[in-house]
Amino acid sequence: MAAAAVDSAMEVVQALAEEAAPETAGLSCLVNLPGEVLEYILCSGSLSAADISRISSTCRRLRELCQSSGKVWKEQFRVRWPSLMKHYSPTDYVNWLEEYKVRQKAGLEARKIVASFSKRFFSEHVPCNGFSDIENLEGPEIFFEDELVCILNMEGRKALTWKYYAKKILYYLRQQKILNNLKAFLQHSDDYESYLEGAVYIDQYCNPLSEISLKDIHAQIDSIVELVCKTLRGINSRHPSLAFKAGESSMIMEIELQSQVLDAMNYVLYDQLKFKGNRMDYYNALNLYMHQVLIRRTGIPISMSLLYMTIARKLGVPLEPVNFPSHFLLRWCQGAEGATLDIFDYIYIDAFGKGRQLTVKECEYLIGQHVTAALYGVVNVKKVLQRMVGNLLSLGKREGIDQSYQLLRDSLDLYLAMYPDQVQLLLLQARLYFHLGIWPEKSFCLVLKVLDILQHIQTLDPGQHGAVGYLVQHTLEHIERKKEDVGVEVKLRSHEKHRDVCYSIGLIMKHKRYGYNCVIYGWDPTCMMGHEWIRNMNVHSLPHGHHQPFYNVLVEDGSCRYAAQAHSPLQSLPHAPCKATAKLK
Repeated sequence: MAAAAVDSAMEVVQALAEEAAPETAGLSCLVNLPGEVLEYILCSGSLSAADISRISSTCRRLRELCQSSGKVWKEQFRVRWPSLMKHYSPTDYVNWLEEYKVRQKAGLEARKIVASFSKRFFSEHVPCNGFSDIENLEGPEIFFEDELVCILNMEGRKALTWKYYAKKILYYLRQQKILNNLKAFLQHSDDYESYLEGAVYIDQYCNPLSEISLKDIHAQIDSIVELVCKTLRGINSRHPSLAFKAGESSMIMEIELQSQVLDAMNYVLYDQLKFKGNRMDYYNALNLYMHQVLIRRTGIPISMSLLYMTIARKLGVPLEPVNFPSHFLLRWCQGAEGATLDIFDYIYIDAFGKGRQLTVKECEYLIGQHVTAALYGVVNVKKVLQRMVGNLLSLGKREGIDQSYQLLRDSLDLYLAMYPDQVQLLLLQARLYFHLGIWPEKSFCLVLKVLDILQHIQTLDPGQHGAVGYLVQHTLEHIERKKEDVGVEVKLRSHEKHRDVCYSIGLIMKHKRYGYNCVIYGWDPTCMMGHEWIRNMNVHSLPHGHHQPFYNVLVEDGSCRYAAQAHSPLQSLPHAPCKATAKLK
């Protein structure tokens, strides 16, 4: 055995069999090996699912070892799709063979749909009814998402078109799920744990392609809590917070003990970990995303306050959120329990300002104006989330004209999920759809969406009749103009503006970088795709960027692609069939 040279699991099987019974060497002797040894061989990672299926059909002993709920098929599943294992509990009974089959089927279905998107929407943005096929998929959604992630993680710059549509599909799927979860969450009663949960939903919705979970956020915060406990132990080794178990929500009533916790927190957060308010880049959406606040250790008042409050409450200090104008704060009660309190019975904490503790007068100095007592009151989860989304909405309106307005669209979705009858925001959403609906292929979908919103606004507030009528009129005029524009467009290569077009319709080509064969069936003098497509495909890195001819090509695998002329990435193959001089589009 020691002298045997084994390069694969099958060779290990053969060698073990020969050692176990030299006189009857062969696979038939495997049944005499201990089950643990056989299981170890079958789980070695060198055998494919097809190998395991063939092995399990040889005899009853091996079939029992390869039972559908056993370790062998679990290992096959884990090696093939490791990221999915986090969705299974070690104590659950799982038919791993069946899970393998379902995941395999979901992967094939995902690739089929991504390929169909390439053929249907290669020259336009995906319309609002373009995801209907996805909504009717059978099987676990996590399997479908996992395959999309696998496509996005394909090596280098391969399959860029597939990656583009996989990204759009994954974005849509995750946002729909998160929005449904948020709506359900808003129906729950308020508790202080849910402030962070709501903020994470906002983070997830605006960053659906990032792997963000409440569990991971809590784990990172718990690591900060451990550092605070270590510091607190040096201040007061018998502090009651040190005896708290994970997940406990006990509160400490003694002000002196609470003060010790806050002192330890301020040291750890601002001196040791170097958290700080982001004064240099205040108007950056990353400051509102909790996972980015933890990574970058900076944020704005509301995000820093949510982090500070979560840590404090884990350690027994009952801080409360205050929706103070222009600067979100926390309040810390100094009065006796059960007594009638006013705003002067609290100390106000500025988490953005390194945990500085303020009086009522100092709060007014902070913003430079006098405010009423009502603005010092505690606010519920929904109000805190409203302020966070309102900040994102303001940032979304700042986006340049060359952007897809994704942040504005996302923040509008979130705001209207919380307050579906906000007339001004519904009007803004209608104007945004109107602005983005500039492709004739989307006209019918656009008009339905805009008119649905406008009808809802008219029901909520008849006083908006003028604004609604204006938008309805211009939406319908827009549709009519697009209908008039749709027709046959003749492009002549002899025209001056097309002088840079080097290749003709009908030429059979081979892409120099990616190696696929294709035929040209159309061209544009410059890239006619939207800014989102240009940005995702990294077109700006090409010589001349999007200011060069782009070709519509039909690839040998049946997909349609849009290829740049830069560095002549397309090269002509022999026996090209014809030289067409026009394109109908």
